[in-house]
Amino acid sequence: MAATDTASLTETARAFFDAVDTGQGWEACSPYCHPDATFAAQAGALAEIRTLADYAEWMKGMLTPLPDGHYEMKSFAVDPERGNVAAYAVFHGTQTGEGGPVAPTGKSVSTDYVYVMEFDGDKIRHMTKIWNDVWALRQLGWAD
Repeated sequence: MAATDTASLTETARAFFDAVDTGQGWEACSPYCHPDATFAAQAGALAEIRTLADYAEWMKGMLTPLPDGHYEMKSFAVDPERGNVAAYAVFHGTQTGEGGPVAPTGKSVSTDYVYVMEFDGDKIRHMTKIWNDVWALRQLGWAD
């Protein structure tokens, strides 16, 4: 069942986006999502992640090696007929912290991505991330 309240979709999607991409983890993201919300991405770095809870925790973990990680929103579109929201942003960060696959490289990333958040009622039931992970990992020196 698609949600049709544009204001509700907008408010929920913006709040969720900010919580997930500032590394607040599932605890902060869960009020905006169904408890069993699913996740998908055609990106090797995220191949094992199937739930939105796991993705929220993955993003939280990314801010350890990239402590200055932040997003720059480029576009935000609400489709009330289909009950989804698409948000395009650029994530920026520099690996100065421990916790990545290699010792801190001091290299920076500027990577484009899109979230398509699908709603059931007033909560997110699924999110797809569209992202070129290889490009991002190469920028950080984490891949050849």
